Amino acid sequence: TVFGHRVNDPERFGVVEFDGDMNAISIEGKPKRPKSDCAVVGLYFYPNSVVDIAKAVRPSARGELEITSVNQAYLEQKVLKLQILSRGYAWLDTGTHEAMSDATEFVKAVEKRTVLKIACIEEVAYKMKYIEKFQVEKLIDQLGKSDYAKYLKKII
Repeated sequence: TVFGHRVNDPERFGVVEFDGDMNAISIEGKPKRPKSDCAVVGLYFYPNSVVDIAKAVRPSARGELEITSVNQAYLEQKVLKLQILSRGYAWLDTGTHEAMSDATEFVKAVEKRTVLKIACIEEVAYKMKYIEKFQVEKLIDQLGKSDYAKYLKKII
């Protein structure tokens, strides 16, 4: 599964074209004439078969191993699905200096106006029961009197 987000300027991103059943039909990198307005956001869920596919990936013309090669393999097998991030999710482009600044301001505004942190991995892990209270407490001790430590104290 590739995750996508509808954007106003798809030519700036990798774009996924899909059918009515959310099957990916094509993926293009920064196309001049995008086939859809759905940008690939860089989040993927793969089955265990990804290990064998990844082992077969060869360096691209840039000399890099590309995630696109993995997606292309699933696309050729006709098993690549798309999940569009719906309303209520925020995907923030950080591919330019201006976009990075915009993303920073978004996170800052949300965290300033709410009691929540964005992308607090320890909070997610604790609430999903991947880590235990004592592990969060140990981290809090390591963080000292930081605002992040204070936030973690509130969640346990």
